[in-house]
Formats: sequence, C-alpha cells, structure tokens
Amino acid sequence: MAAESAGIPSVSIVCDGFAGQANATAKGLGYDGLALAVTSGHVDTQSADEMIAHFTDTTIDRIVDGLVGESSAGAADADEPEALGDEVRVDVVDVARGSQIEGWTDGLPIVPPTVDRVERFLDGSGQDPWKSLGTAPSSGRELTIWSIAVNAVMAGCQPEHLSVLLALGKILADPNYGSEHSGNTTGADALIVLSGPLGEQLGFNHGPGAQREGALANTSVGRWLRLYLRNVCGFTTTEHDKATFGNPTKPVLAEDHGCLCEIGWPSVATQLGVPGGANAVSMARMNSGILIGSVFGSTPEEIVPYLADGVARTASWDLTHIHGLGTEQFSPLLVLSPMLARTIAAAGWTLPDLQRALFEQARITARSFERYIGDWSNLSAGRPKLIDLVADGLLPDAFGESPDPERLVPVASRPERFMVAVSGDPSRANAFAYANDGPHGWWTTKPFAL
Repeated sequence: MAAESAGIPSVSIVCDGFAGQANATAKGLGYDGLALAVTSGHVDTQSADEMIAHFTDTTIDRIVDGLVGESSAGAADADEPEALGDEVRVDVVDVARGSQIEGWTDGLPIVPPTVDRVERFLDGSGQDPWKSLGTAPSSGRELTIWSIAVNAVMAGCQPEHLSVLLALGKILADPNYGSEHSGNTTGADALIVLSGPLGEQLGFNHGPGAQREGALANTSVGRWLRLYLRNVCGFTTTEHDKATFGNPTKPVLAEDHGCLCEIGWPSVATQLGVPGGANAVSMARMNSGILIGSVFGSTPEEIVPYLADGVARTASWDLTHIHGLGTEQFSPLLVLSPMLARTIAAAGWTLPDLQRALFEQARITARSFERYIGDWSNLSAGRPKLIDLVADGLLPDAFGESPDPERLVPVASRPERFMVAVSGDPSRANAFAYANDGPHGWWTTKPFAL
C-alpha cells in the first residue's frame, strides 16, 4: 500500500488462506482490490525446497499477472450500510436468528438495537452521536459514538457504562494498541482491566468469580468489545479473523480498589502512567493463562517462587516479543487475590519489590528461551543465541551472564514489564497468570469519568 500510494504498481504475497484477510486489510486502508499473489500452502510447514518449488511453479506467474493486470486499488466501496438505513422491527427471536445469519452477533441472543433504544441509551449523556473517536484501520469504518451505543444495546450494557465504552473506543483508535491485529492467528483475545473507585458504583464485580460471567457490568462490557470488533472493525471469519482456535470473550477484570488503597499499591492503570486513584480502563491481548492455585506461604519469600513459576510456565512462543516480534513487548499480567496481595504487602513489600522478585525468579533456561525465539519458530532470523544478542546491545545483560545453555534467564526484559493486578475472592490464596501477545494489542490505558 505504501508503494501504491507512491504510484508504484504492487503485488502483495500472502500465504494460502489469507487472501480474505489481505483484501479486508487493503479495503480498510483505502485500497480495495489490491493485487495479491497467493502462495501454495503455508510456508511454515514446507521445507525450503518445497517453498521454492511452489514459488517458481505458481507464485511468480501470479506476481506477473498482478503487475500487468488492471488494478482496482483505491476503488470506492458501495456496500457499507447506512447507520440509520435498516431499523429492526420484528420479533426478538427472529432478530436473534437473523443477526446470527447476518454475522452480527457472537452466537448469543441480542437486544434489538432499535433507533429508539439507542437514542434512549445516549439520552442525557451530552454526547454527539455522530462524533468519531477515530477510524478502524482494519475496516476503514468510523468509530462513532452512535456505533458504540448500537453495539452496547445489543450486548445488554446499561447507559451508565457509556463512559467506560467511550474509553475503550479510544483504545481501539489508538495506534499504540494496534487493533488491526485483533484477528491474528494466535487467537489471542483482549482483556479489559478496570481501575478506580467508580468500578463498584458502576456494578463491576471485583470479588469472587471476578472473571466469571454473571455480573452484568463485567459480562456485558466484555461482550460489547467482541461485538464491536465484529461489526465495526470487521473481525469475522469472512473478513479479518484468522484465529486458528480462538479464545472466548473475557469479562472485564475489575481491580479491588479498596484493597489497593489499603496496601498502597498502584493499579494497573497507574502502572501504565495514569495518575494514582484515577478511573481508567486498560487493555491488552492475551494468548494464554494458567491458574496458580492454593499458594502456600505466610511470607513473600515463601509465596513468590510459586507465583514466579506460574508466570514462567505461561511464557513460550510469546517470548518472541522480547526479541524479534515487538522487541521488549512481552509484559505478562499476574492477578493476585487480595489475600495474597495483603500478605506480601504486610511484610513491607512494595509493588516494585514484587516486580524485582518476579524478574529474578520467573526464569527458564537459555536453551529453552532460544528454542522458543528461533529453533522452534521462524520469527527471529538466524536462530540467534542470547549471549550474542546481549553482545550486540539488543538484550539486557541478564540474558548473557554466561555461555552456559542451562543458565536461567528472565521471561521479561525488565522488572517493570511484570504487570500486577489485585482482584478476586478475598478469602482465597490463588493467583492467575496471563501471557500477553506483545504489540498485537499492546497495553494501552485511557481514563474515564461519569
């Protein structure tokens, strides 16, 4: 697309099965009909000889055809519906069936988003319905307050959730977050973390079952994100969603603001730069997660090894985001129950103390690390050794303290990369570790106010 914008004819080479995503990406950025040359099969499962043979037998001809053929890049799209073009006026059951056929929903029933319902959702908010928060790079569609409200009604959100939804819309519009990656093949899905004193007032559950469906606020706002990604950003299987397996929609993770104030630790939003005590939503895409159950210990020294082991066990292919894909952008999230957080803080530990301990103890062997970033993937060129990356100034010294392949190295580049949240049942000594998907939905936070 950079070449096309400079007046140079182009052909984009994509693997078999990705033509739909490539076409949708081009359309979203204003180049509908961009010439493609689809390779045969997927290069990750072909030997070098097979890849070259496929390329010479078929791909080269497709490149030539794309360069000499007539391109429709930049053609205007006439298929976009009008925001008020079709109002639903049928039975709710028919709406549910019809919305599934049209691909507007996640497979669950929706609240029909009639004009009247959407207007009542926005009534009294003082918001201009047609104000745009930005453009979705994946679809080229405007992220309007009206479209946010339409999907909020569908998801069952309440009007008081609008301020949270607007902040989430700003995250989707922020290039730092990278919403265009929301359908990549790892199938990572966004986790919303809500911080601040307003969470409880708005009905967000931070207690037992904090990540379980059931609380209206947590569940409906989490569902809103999935619907909005489908309907506005274009993440469906026919457009952008190339998840191999996919992750289910995650309810909002609300932090225990009272506990954080009691122990003097910053929220996730504050760890990301928002002033302390502010109301904010933060978001990142997560590949995987594991429960760290029934943590045993009455001191940080007893507890931290268990937590560090859990964090390290979530990290595998994700480590390419330390070097390779998105350098220094592996930033796992550790969610502590209030009981564990209070026990650690009671010993005088601050959050930076815990982060430093995780940096020192959440480690794997250099041999395993090098397998993940080079030997078992094609994402770090040349199958690099960590000690050489340190010598070249590409990694901190902690990754190259000796040439011993069995030495232990960190799973994050520095202590501040370990994000910590406090939420969940206050009577349980459990934790949960999430592995993030690096720059494919990088940690981004936005404040909100009623």
